[in-house]
Amino acid sequence: MNICVATRADFPHLVRLNKQSEHFLSPLSPERLELLFNEAAYCRVVQAGGEVVAFLLAFREGCTYDSVNYRWFAEQFERFLYIDRVVVSNAYQGQGVGKILYDDIFAFARQTDAQQLTCEFDIDPPNEASRRFHQRYGFTELGSQAVAGGKKMVSLQAVSLR
Repeated sequence: MNICVATRADFPHLVRLNKQSEHFLSPLSPERLELLFNEAAYCRVVQAGGEVVAFLLAFREGCTYDSVNYRWFAEQFERFLYIDRVVVSNAYQGQGVGKILYDDIFAFARQTDAQQLTCEFDIDPPNEASRRFHQRYGFTELGSQAVAGGKKMVSLQAVSLR
């Protein structure tokens, strides 16, 4: 497996992967992905056997991104990197792909002088695997909020990089 910077040629794979995990993520059309990609500070993919099997998309402070979760972190922190979505193909879950992406995003965050690495995950309905994964990386809950028209509750998480 190798990690590399995503390109527009990867978009069909990212949209397909996102669709697999839409029960945890917001939908991602090709048009929406184009908008997000243009503002993203970080968009990397993991490839295995010549196939894109995972991706991570993240934003720095100062974006016009309309995510309520991103906006919450923007009100809390001056310098941060927000993990918007991390998606691993169902066929590759539990094989260390998430670790590859998170080791890389932590290195990127430090290299670009982010003071906090932030994210959120569902707590209602619960995403227990995500909670355990983020806990291993030292993320802690700063708050929670209802999203998706009140259909979901997310835990707003951060880890200090200072």
